[in-house]
This record gives sequence, structure tokens and C-alpha cells, in this order.
Amino acid sequence: MFSFFTRHNNSPTSVSRNSILVTRHSKLVTPPLAFIFYGRSGSGKGTQARLLQEYLEQHTGRQVLYVETGNGLRDLATKDRLTSRLVKQIMNDGGLMPEFLPIWVWGNALVKKFTGEEHLVLDGLARRVDEVPILDSALRFFGFGQPYIVYLNVPRERAFAMLKGRGRPDDTDASINERLDWFEQNVQFALERLSSIPNYRLLDIDGTKPIEDVHKEIIGRIEELGI
Repeated sequence: MFSFFTRHNNSPTSVSRNSILVTRHSKLVTPPLAFIFYGRSGSGKGTQARLLQEYLEQHTGRQVLYVETGNGLRDLATKDRLTSRLVKQIMNDGGLMPEFLPIWVWGNALVKKFTGEEHLVLDGLARRVDEVPILDSALRFFGFGQPYIVYLNVPRERAFAMLKGRGRPDDTDASINERLDWFEQNVQFALERLSSIPNYRLLDIDGTKPIEDVHKEIIGRIEELGI
């Protein structure tokens, strides 16, 4: 026996492995689950989020809706409208997006694309404390009673070295330190706030290992939970 929270209410329900649905291809189907990725710039969270997406689709019998706020904002900046021009200007200036825009990006993606059947892998959401209750309300609205927070724990010095090693022209010492400062001044507190909400499960992952080893640790932690 193992336990998890069903999507239809917020109370825990024990379900035996024999009662999990089986697809036409005889793959076990787990209930839709939500995973929220956090980590410093350079921690590799985007890579690990995509690897988890592949794993879930191969082993759980469900598709995954991957939502990444940064890509959504960059796509918005390519449109020919006032909001897009303003977003592009903020990006060019290295400024900070107002809170409503990232919320609109991921909220719009959930409203339009989530059918109720997919797992969610969320990357770059709720990076400010004020955004945390909005994300929590959305996950509760869609029936996710026990979301999982995947935190790729990478020291600042290691993250700096990883970003510097990419060789991108915009990865100057000043710009990298600004991003790392932003994490410590904002994202860290949002992470603490989200993980303090009852029923959220925090998976603190050592992100300093090679990519495959980090992925294995994430999968191992997930398997320990009976997923």
C-alpha cells in the first residue's frame, strides 16, 4: 500500500497498487501530479524539468504539461501589440516584469492547455512571495492536493561558475551577480513560503552532481514516495 492525495479533494486517500488504472498499452497510470521546480540560475532546473517530463510520460501513462514562464514572456515579446513592446523593452533593459505578467503567462497556459489528465511540470513560477498564494490557489482549483517542490540546491559560487562557463556575451560578472542576488532577495523567500504551506512536499536535491546523477536522485526521491 502507498498513499497520495487524489486530485478530486484535499484529503489523503490510500490507494493500492492494484487499484491504479491500466492503459490500453498496459502502462500503470498514476493520478495527475504537480511538480514545481526551483533553483538558482545555473542550477540546471530547466534541464532537470525536461528530464522529469520525459520520465513521467514514459513511466506513468500520462502526458505532461510543461509550463515555463520565461519562454512564455519571450514569446509574448515577439507579438505586435503594446504589451509585447513594453515586455520587450523591459527585457532589453534587464528590468523586472510586473507581477501580473508572469502570473498571466502561466495562468493562461493552464486555462488553455490543461485538460485535467496531464501531470504538471512548472518552471519559473511564483518567484516572488506575493505570487505564491496565486499559484497555490490555481493548484487547489485544479484539484492538486499535494504538489511537489523540486529544489535544485546549488551554492552561489557553483552557480556563478556554471553561468560564466557558458560563454554567452550577456553573462558578465555584473549580470550574473544580479541574477544570483535576485534569487537570494526574492526567490528564496518565495520557496520558503510555498514549502511552508501544508500538503506541499519539498524535495531538496543536490544539484552539484552531473546531470544524469541529479536526475537519478530526483527519480529516486519520487519512487520513495510511491509515485
